[in-house]
Formats: sequence, structure tokens, C-alpha cells
Amino acid sequence: MSLDRRSLMAALGAVPAVSLPTLARARTGDATVEAALDSVFERFAPVGLGAAIISREGLVGSGVRGPRRKDGTEPVRTTDAWHLGSNTKAMTAVLFARLVEQGLANWDLKIVDALPGAHDPAWAEVSVVELMQHRAGLRDGDALGQAWLMTARGDPATLPEQRLAVAQKALASAPDGTPGRFLYGNANYMVAAAALEAITGQDWQAMMVEQVFDPLGLTSAGFGAPPEPAPWGHREVGGRVTPLPPSHPGSDNPAAMGPAATVHMTLEDYGRFLAVFLNDGRPLLQRESIAQLTRPAEGPPPAYGCGWIVLDQPWAGADGTTPGRVLAHDGSNTIWYASAMVAPARGLALIAVSNDGTAGAQACPALLRALIAGLPVAEAGGVV
Repeated sequence: MSLDRRSLMAALGAVPAVSLPTLARARTGDATVEAALDSVFERFAPVGLGAAIISREGLVGSGVRGPRRKDGTEPVRTTDAWHLGSNTKAMTAVLFARLVEQGLANWDLKIVDALPGAHDPAWAEVSVVELMQHRAGLRDGDALGQAWLMTARGDPATLPEQRLAVAQKALASAPDGTPGRFLYGNANYMVAAAALEAITGQDWQAMMVEQVFDPLGLTSAGFGAPPEPAPWGHREVGGRVTPLPPSHPGSDNPAAMGPAATVHMTLEDYGRFLAVFLNDGRPLLQRESIAQLTRPAEGPPPAYGCGWIVLDQPWAGADGTTPGRVLAHDGSNTIWYASAMVAPARGLALIAVSNDGTAGAQACPALLRALIAGLPVAEAGGVV
């Protein structure tokens, strides 16, 4: 679930070339995607692997390798859904921006103004945006803890009620971390979502469908482990890579954690979401809202906006030879893995996904690395 900064930064290096695999494969898209998948799949051997390149206009190319489950023969398909883990956070942030544009919230909304109940005075000036930037001083261990993780799946309360309980527990005492300093955690987005649920009277899932998925036509989008016949996620158990069916209670984190980490969708639909950041928010948000979401918080590093780490990279400028800004994030529930990079000036987004939480943690950053290395340089200032 958490952002693996080392893995994310590793995606910016170089991938050694290796020979092509002989395993049967599904092929869709351009040569860059295919070559990257070939080299990375053979090198790291995850159960399944997928990649896509997205432009401002839509899907440039996509491809997949491997089976839907380790003990099966059915291959993964480009139309299969993949679990995105913490890459869900940017989607919850977009939902917040939608509510701001509709006058239901504002960028300075204080968490204690949105949520009922007693709170420690230390939280009085903390905003929803600071939660989404992981700068509120909230620690997962304090707000959630092992006991919550072990009992949440059996909690008879509704998901909004569970999130509200987490928020009220967190706000009852002063933050354990230092406000203003980066402290990554899923609880930040759970508490932020509890605030949105309180001011709208709607649950987070319904708002995501109404405000984000439906307007963008993300028909494959859903919550939790992708349902059959999608690939199964895989976790290493006792040294063995073990498939987990979507019906298994442990196939994803507790559903109440949804705003931080439980969305799934196809490569193409995820590309449609990422294209919002390539097109100054169109067709979903105003340009000013995108600027707010992608502006790093003030304070010590890392440079993190709302659901995105913000980097400057030499390949990300408009012509592919000059530096440009990159939005990047990794997500994993330890059973699936997803990596994404968005280069707005270049007009390109890159996606790498795996249904193997162990090997995929190495393969996905390496796949982004290989995709970057294979991008052709644009001519006359255009984009590839």
C-alpha cells in the first residue's frame, strides 16, 4: 500500500538489455511497450505483467505477459483489470477538487470544521489538503494499528462509519508526528474521505463513481480485488508465490481503507484517468484545480502534492531532450503492484502493473525505466 520511494526513484535509472522470452504472449500496441515487456518479464519473472503508454489523446500502446494465476494456463489480457493500490490516492484527491469546484468544499477546508465530535486543539488549523499531502503529522500506527487491521473486515458498521471512527480516534489526541513534515500513511486519506463524507452525506465509493469514474467513462473501475475472470493477486507465503482468489478475505486490505488504496481498473481506463493530468484537467477539472493538486507542499522533502510525488526528469520536457516535471506514484497491497509516471509537458503517461506483489515490486519500476529508455524523441517540438 505504501509508497516505496526507493522503488520509485529506481524507475529513473537504466535497464540492461536481455534476450527475448519464449513464453507465449498477448501483443497489443507499439514496439516500445513490447520490447520493454519482453526484457523486464524475462529478467524478473513476475506472475503477470502489464504496461501502457498514454498520450493526451488516449492509449498509444499496451501489452501484457504471463498468466492470470500462477497455477493456471489462462493468459492475462490487455482488457483485464489490475489493482492500483495507493495510486488510488490521486483519485481521492481529484474527487476533493471536484467538490471544491462545485462549491461543496474549499481548498482551505479544516478537518475539524468538516467532522463532528471532540478534537484536540492541535488539529484546529490542519486542512484536508495537508492530510492529502501527508503533512498533518498523522501516523498510521496511531490511527489504525494492528488491532484495527485484524478486525476491520468483520466490523458490522458501514464503511463511512468505520472511517469516521478512525478519524475521531485520530483527532482525539494531538498528532504524534510533526505537522508540516512528510509522514506517509493511508490514514491520511481515510480521514480526508471521512471529511468529504460528512460534508456531502454520501459515501466515498458512491462519490467516486458519480464524480470521477462515470464522467471519464471508466467502466472497468471498481473497489477491492478485481473480480473474476480478472487475474488473481499473488503473495509470497513461506517462500512460495501463492495466488489469492478475489473472494479470499485477505485478497485486499480492509474496504474502509478504500480512499487510500483499493481501486482497480484496466490499463486503458487508468490511462483515461491519467490523461486528466496531461490535459490541464480536461474534461473533469479546471486548470487551476490540477495546479493545486500537483503543487508540492511547502516544507522539507520529498516534493509531494496530493497523491503524487513531484520530480524533475531529463526526458520529460516537450521534445524529450529537455527537463520537465513528472508526477509519479507506486501502489501495492503486497499482492499486486502498480507504478505510474505522468509527464505533462511531454504529453505522455506511463503505466506498469503486476499481479505479483513480490516480483512485481521490482518489475514495475524496471518496466517504467525500460519504457522511458525506449521513447522516441519527438520531432519539431511535438510529442510521441
